[in-house]
Amino acid sequence: MKRRSFLRSCVQGVAAASGAGWVHVAHGADEGLSAGQVTLGSSAALSGILAGSGRDQNAGISAAFGAINKAGGIHGRELRLLMKDDGYVPARTVENVKQMIEGNTAFALISCIGTANNAAIIPAIEQAGVPYVGPITGASSLRQPGQRNVFHVRASYTDEVTRVTQQLVAMGLKDIALVYLDNPFGKEVAKDATAALQAAGLQAVTTLPAAVDGSNVAQVVEQLLAAKPNVVFFGTTGTTSTALMLQLRARMAGLPMVGLSVSVISSELSKLGAASQGIALSQVFPDAVSPKLESVRGYQAAMRAIGREEFGASSFEGYVNAMVVAEGLRRAGRDVTRDKLRLALTGLKQLNLGELSLGFGGTAPYVASRYVGLAVLGANGRRLS
Repeated sequence: MKRRSFLRSCVQGVAAASGAGWVHVAHGADEGLSAGQVTLGSSAALSGILAGSGRDQNAGISAAFGAINKAGGIHGRELRLLMKDDGYVPARTVENVKQMIEGNTAFALISCIGTANNAAIIPAIEQAGVPYVGPITGASSLRQPGQRNVFHVRASYTDEVTRVTQQLVAMGLKDIALVYLDNPFGKEVAKDATAALQAAGLQAVTTLPAAVDGSNVAQVVEQLLAAKPNVVFFGTTGTTSTALMLQLRARMAGLPMVGLSVSVISSELSKLGAASQGIALSQVFPDAVSPKLESVRGYQAAMRAIGREEFGASSFEGYVNAMVVAEGLRRAGRDVTRDKLRLALTGLKQLNLGELSLGFGGTAPYVASRYVGLAVLGANGRRLS
């Protein structure tokens, strides 16, 4: 991505340790499993600033499960999703997962959303021995060697920040402003970005926290403009990102904007409208709207089968996570237990979904992909590159 084309496009929780104490593992540890079905549990934001992301994750997982069930399920069992709303509030995530583990209503977990939310539940998940595939966070702090049951699919935020920073430096964009969400997710991204800039001999011209509810957006925009950056790096997500970007576009239309894969979620693209023109984002999965890709064709067909014609990164990630857990169940065999599923996932060295290849490598922390690409959005939110 060259500087000239980039600029032209622009113009046109709860603490982690607190979670472990509430786990009670009942003797019937596999009650989320029956002769006819297996239930995957998730706690996600179906309300709040990431409601769109939660709904899209639900759609993507449901689409994958629907396609698998139509083909006979896994060893004769249908896959079922149990998703509970937490509003992106860690304490509610804790309660949801607590209910699923203590009540044995979920055999395994999938796609819980948020850095602080996952930090609050991972210790308890490890204690309970419940396999968990595809946390919706790239926080490197949550990828630890001692984790036996957590299987990350997406690349880390550190990988994304490093890739974006390298691109900015290569393009000679040095006056970089950083705005981050004022929660554990944003703070970790800001830390990663500061380290990446320092490694390149740079520092941000300003680093500003944005309230999770977007209540200080106007103030942040004024401070950003006063710093006179030549590019703004967004460590934000959800509706807060949208509000920031819209106000910046209204005040300084040609200011370059860059962000992570989660900085603009699929459900917010329509709200950005023409303001999405020129926004550059890191990408951790293939383009979900491109039918040229085999993995995407399978995803789109599965989405259409459940009556969904809207395609995007969040639902595609849910679809991919669902395919990973399904492969684990397939390899674990008919007499599956949680331990057998964990071992099957641990041994999953290569899963090919068309051109998308995933594998855990056998050593914790388990991470299926380190892929990070870059894309520039057009006025309709579609990728230009």
